[in-house]
Amino acid sequence: MDTGVQSSAEWIAEGERYVMGTYKRFPLVLTEGAGMAVWDCEGREYLDFIGGIAVCSLGHSHPKVVEAIQKQAAKLTHVSNLYHIPPQIELARLLVENSFADKVFFCNSGAEANEGAIKLARKYGCDILGGKYEIITMENSFHGRTLATITATGQEKFRKGFEPLPDGFVYVPYNDLEAIEQAVSERTCAVMLEPIQAEGGVRVPDERYLKGVRKICDERNLLMILDEVQVGMGRTGKLFAYEHEGVSPDIMSLAKALGNGFPVGAMLATDRVASAFAPGNHASTFGGNPLAMAAGKAAFEVLTQEGVIEHGARVGLYLKKRLEELKSRHSCMLEVRGRGLIVGVEMDREIAETVNRCIDAGVLIGSAGTHVLRFLPPLIVEEHHVDRLITTLDKVLEAV
Repeated sequence: MDTGVQSSAEWIAEGERYVMGTYKRFPLVLTEGAGMAVWDCEGREYLDFIGGIAVCSLGHSHPKVVEAIQKQAAKLTHVSNLYHIPPQIELARLLVENSFADKVFFCNSGAEANEGAIKLARKYGCDILGGKYEIITMENSFHGRTLATITATGQEKFRKGFEPLPDGFVYVPYNDLEAIEQAVSERTCAVMLEPIQAEGGVRVPDERYLKGVRKICDERNLLMILDEVQVGMGRTGKLFAYEHEGVSPDIMSLAKALGNGFPVGAMLATDRVASAFAPGNHASTFGGNPLAMAAGKAAFEVLTQEGVIEHGARVGLYLKKRLEELKSRHSCMLEVRGRGLIVGVEMDREIAETVNRCIDAGVLIGSAGTHVLRFLPPLIVEEHHVDRLITTLDKVLEAV
């Protein structure tokens, strides 16, 4: 139905009237995208350095993903998981053959993937570990917005107002192996963490930290759960972030870039752990539907077969280099950190005005908290895109 709405102001007014106010939205109405660019409803073009928050790793409207969705939509969009679904089996095989895992559970989002990981760890703790249920998570972490995942999230601001919360989570400082050791109790079944804390400020742990966590889990008979929702699928310069340290988790969550914009989540596990789930223990009506799986399979194949990850790693080094150069000219920039194409810049001030001025200048950037600028461009980003970002940011910081 043609509503007659045309301008940004009209769309925003309509949205405020009808859409629940769970987001603090920028006054921007985006309607089209291709590659590194998006356009608003009035035809203004923006260079996208946030990529749907690490979702559109192949850029917007990648032709092979679009084609896969179109073909599958014309063939079969949905059947129940009571039946075997070939595209689901194909994507599961790709994930297993390229990871530590033996089995995959499909869902629709990162929060659902983490919810599944928590349930699987508890079921394993119940059946195999004699009733253990407690999960150690990290302060400053982020794992989703369901009741269980906000409880797993080590940031009080996300939990406030939703009490009483589920029992069974213990928080320790990130990048502190001794704190994990001390937190383990007779109730502990797992340690859950992000290889890089993304929403928590793009915090990269010390080298060998993940190996240390793996060692603790092995020695204390605990499961190691890695949340790679934001940092997986090539974001850090390898397919999965755990590969940088040569460790393997027992359970891993994925989403975001898995479908390059189509809602796809996945929870991966070894056979030993996955066997704790029996029919009826967990499910998802839309998880693994043919349309989502076709998008995920196409995105996975482009990502892994066309040099996209390697390209992203190279440009990620260039992005950090250019940001370091910018930091030498602006004392308000305190630290540049990240890996691959998840990069944060900690500032000595709140960053809202900086983000808004970049948008006004035609460049979309993100934030991680109130003082960290966050850059999550598609992995197809080129050096000339980085140069435009740096030029824009330089001018904005001069003005601010």
